[in-house]
Amino acid sequence: MAGDGERSPSPIMVGSPAGGTIAKEDAAISSPTFVLAAEQQAVFDLIEKTREHVFVTGRAGTGKSTLLNELAWRTEKQLVIAAPTGVAALNVGGQTIHSLFRLPIGVIADSDIEQNDAVRKLLNTIETLVIDEVSMVNADLMDAIDRSLRQARQRKSEPFGGVQIVLFGDPYQLAPVPGDPEERAYFADTYRSMWFFDAKVWLEASLTIVELTEIHRQHELDFKHMLNAVRHGQVTAEIAGRLNSMGARRPPDDGVITLASRNASVNRINNAALARLPGRALSAKAEINGDFGGRAYPAEETLELKVGAQVMFLRNDSVHDGGLRWVNGTIGTVTRITSNVFVEVDGEEHEVEPATWEKYRYSYSAATKRLKREVVADFEQFPLRLAWAVTIHKSQGKTYDRAVVDLGPRAFSPGQTYVALSRLTSLDGLYLSRPLRPSDIIVDRDVERFMAGVTRVRGADAATAVSRAD
Repeated sequence: MAGDGERSPSPIMVGSPAGGTIAKEDAAISSPTFVLAAEQQAVFDLIEKTREHVFVTGRAGTGKSTLLNELAWRTEKQLVIAAPTGVAALNVGGQTIHSLFRLPIGVIADSDIEQNDAVRKLLNTIETLVIDEVSMVNADLMDAIDRSLRQARQRKSEPFGGVQIVLFGDPYQLAPVPGDPEERAYFADTYRSMWFFDAKVWLEASLTIVELTEIHRQHELDFKHMLNAVRHGQVTAEIAGRLNSMGARRPPDDGVITLASRNASVNRINNAALARLPGRALSAKAEINGDFGGRAYPAEETLELKVGAQVMFLRNDSVHDGGLRWVNGTIGTVTRITSNVFVEVDGEEHEVEPATWEKYRYSYSAATKRLKREVVADFEQFPLRLAWAVTIHKSQGKTYDRAVVDLGPRAFSPGQTYVALSRLTSLDGLYLSRPLRPSDIIVDRDVERFMAGVTRVRGADAATAVSRAD
């Protein structure tokens, strides 16, 4: 860390384990020895042992990310992982969809898709394409993926050119982002909705929807029932009354995190809390090598901290003999700042070193005739963020024992309230900045239509689908 413009010392490099098909960023959680739950293993076998196109979904906390990480570790297929945004790709050690397919930003429609020899060889090598956070992928982009694979593999009559497609995500949580008015008009004229599931390719391809049902985050049956009601827009007066009654309690004064709907609220809370601490702020500037393609960084470019600051970890601890000291989302307090940062978690102080996030690009190796994954950029910074408050969007995938949910004047996007509430492990940890209103419970009607109209396989029943394929 540095103060008054000093440059912090060069961060320690933290690399990914060698080998495997893709990055193993969360090695402490997902490793070759990690044991999946029974339903997760059944879905793993469905993906690994068949060529079916699979959409893995499920409520928050059902272990979708854990399953994806294990698939990356253990697959024997030529597998590539992609995601719609830079941060999402970094989180799974993959590559953005646009970068992988060399697709232009914006609506692609029926425009020619240009492919050089390197791209064609790469796409011809893929056996399984995994897309994480697929709910943010729009229908036009899904069709462009289909066209790209058919074109590169010269199998234009076969959906996705014969590549197995595996999708991960929960459409009840994240939605595709609408573009400008012209793009919205295009979608209105061309597709039933913007959502990936309304892409034209699914008129030709069969998609098996597998729903993970075992919730690992919450253990109270009543709270699980309430969250499911919020997810589906079926909140009764009794459920709303219980949520509001619990949420009306005064939050503790010990720095319980606020999940806010707007960046302005988060910045105001964090800046004010940091300013109240005595002493001067010390800063650590990230070291960035290579092209990150904009400012989609996984952590703060300049991190300002003081002793006493409440912080959140942005990635899992690396592997230690004593087990995990923290996970992505753990809250702690800064106790000392030297060349590294010392953070107290549950009464125990840990020394936190800079971490490295690596941006990857897939390519084809002529020597091995297999996929090759290369690091094209890296970002080194302490894996910490001020955490008196965080946006609901950035809380995605995190778990908190306690939180204040601040929806502002109103919830403004489908699934926003569900995402916020489902971060909590129990109802007892819920505090509300204001009572929930019916208008805060927003469910996208196209998602309701899709999920109601498809045949879903419970995760635990996926083994049956495997035996049918055999």
